[in-house]
Amino acid sequence: MTSPVDAFEQLVDLFDHRGDQVLEIEIIPPSLGSSFLKDGCAMGISKKALIQAYMVARRVFFETCTSMSSNELVADLLREQSSSVANKEKFVTEIMLLFDCEHLTAANWRKCRILAALAQHEGPSNQTSQQTRMLKTELTLLQSYQCSPLPRHTKSPTLWSHRLWTLEHLINLVELSVDTLLDLQRHELEVVLRAAELHPRNYYAFTYARHLRSLLVRTAATITTESISCWELRLAKALLSPVLDWCLAHPRDISGWSFGLHVLGHCEDRQSHEEAVKRVLQFALDVGWEGESLWTFVDQAVRRFDLEDTVVNECLPLPRTLERPGAVAEDQTAQASWRAWLSRAQANWAACKADRS
Repeated sequence: MTSPVDAFEQLVDLFDHRGDQVLEIEIIPPSLGSSFLKDGCAMGISKKALIQAYMVARRVFFETCTSMSSNELVADLLREQSSSVANKEKFVTEIMLLFDCEHLTAANWRKCRILAALAQHEGPSNQTSQQTRMLKTELTLLQSYQCSPLPRHTKSPTLWSHRLWTLEHLINLVELSVDTLLDLQRHELEVVLRAAELHPRNYYAFTYARHLRSLLVRTAATITTESISCWELRLAKALLSPVLDWCLAHPRDISGWSFGLHVLGHCEDRQSHEEAVKRVLQFALDVGWEGESLWTFVDQAVRRFDLEDTVVNECLPLPRTLERPGAVAEDQTAQASWRAWLSRAQANWAACKADRS
């Protein structure tokens, strides 16, 4: 039987050897007969062992970490840099956040530790690479939480807020090019979409994506001569296709469609609006999709970007066999607008079926 100290030591050893790797962490059932399982970057831990490790980590944290001043944090960082053996205190908050992703005190202590490292050598110096590495390691730790099949971590507002804070400090620390910004946006979108896949209707993940896009737009405008509006359009267009791909693969997810509409709103040209709505409609018509989330996106996009003529004339014309189609559509729109578009699609499906028979 694993003791609390043994469970704590095993998790410390795991995080100590993680480096910058992204782990996939999962809670395993006790029926497997082991408290810990590890295969490459995949790791399993029983709920009992995690609770035991957390109790030890929490005790160590409140006995040693919470009382550390800024100078003590700096001294601890210097000892860590000069020694090949990491202090166990470094991993205490990692274990605490693995158990309780909303432990605000643990998350804030990690912020204080990062700020102490950033203040250690302000301005250009040979320490910048160490500070950059520390921030990147923090991001991969958060990705290990947010992209693992854990019950709450994928939708944790504390973790997503901490990720945005960390990324903002990383952007301020390093020199970025246009290509680097686009790569960063692409990578962060992958993290968001993976978290949204693990936890459907992940409002917090997509809220992070909104804030991140705004941060990258402001950053891009400071490193180039292009205006903010130009970067709004450029970054939104880079997001649009992968976001729509994900939404069509998860058509029930209203949070994904809401973010897709947000991105589409920053693509100011009408061609992008029309192509996106046509693509969604073509998918719905091809597979016979009747879910509310997709048709709500269609309705809101049509209203927001004034695409009714495009949708009615090209994608969803009412069959000629229906009497007074305009009156039917108006009546349905008055009741529930998204249902009006669905009714048009159903009428088309019925007409196609009648033609085939």
